[in-house]
Amino acid sequence: MLKHITKVGNSQGLIFDAALCELSGLKAGDQVNVTVHEGGAIVIAPMRPVIAADEARTRARKLIRRNIKLFKRLA
Repeated sequence: MLKHITKVGNSQGLIFDAALCELSGLKAGDQVNVTVHEGGAIVIAPMRPVIAADEARTRARKLIRRNIKLFKRLA
């Protein structure tokens, strides 16, 4: 996909059109990590939310409780 750098105020920007947003899963307000590699390659990676260990443990226990019969059958 060929894109052009555009003037945005005193800066320059890359416009993410609807197709690019859909393909990348990004939307306005999302955080991204920008990495510039040797040779000038730029990688823009979405920052996906990470849950804390306690929250993960709580969610896992709820999942197991809701599906205990299924887990016993699979064991």
